[in-house]
Amino acid sequence: MLKRREILPAIGLVPALLWGRRARAADPAGFVRQVGDQLVGVINGPGSLTDKRGQIRQIIDRFVDVDGIGRFCLGRFWRLATPAEQHDYLTLFHQVLVTSISGHLGEYKGVRYTLGRVAPHDDTVWVDTTIFRPNNPEAKVQWVIATINGSLKIEDLVVEGTSLRLTQRSDYASFLQHNGDNVQALIDAMRRTLAKAS
Repeated sequence: MLKRREILPAIGLVPALLWGRRARAADPAGFVRQVGDQLVGVINGPGSLTDKRGQIRQIIDRFVDVDGIGRFCLGRFWRLATPAEQHDYLTLFHQVLVTSISGHLGEYKGVRYTLGRVAPHDDTVWVDTTIFRPNNPEAKVQWVIATINGSLKIEDLVVEGTSLRLTQRSDYASFLQHNGDNVQALIDAMRRTLAKAS
């Protein structure tokens, strides 16, 4: 259930202006380059997995709209959850996200990327990137960037045409529908997934 797709896998790596429903977004290409360079530095750099996991967490905290993505992935079930369940779910969602990315660090040693087209898309900006890994085909990844509370944030990744947050939302919905729409059952499953990964 939680392993079929990764929420935000490491292959993504992360002068246009637009007006949208949110605040004005400035230089999303520069933002993606900043995030991408930091991720590449961690992946290709020295240090233990524990050290790298801590660095990844800092990048996610700063640049990813984790709470927004988490609420989106839970969909209509967010409103069904109690405040305590909402809190526990978002806490675990953050941990699953970090663990997911950290678990792939070794697979992407030697990674590099290039920036491509930047285009407005509804109230977001999509930044095209091409990811290169040794002995692997190149991957096309589009970063979905939004301005939230005055800051640029990563809202989604579209990998080879597939939205990762839509995929995760579908996975969660399927799990919940087979478990009586019980959000606590999902929370328990997320805890088990994290326990196995530790």
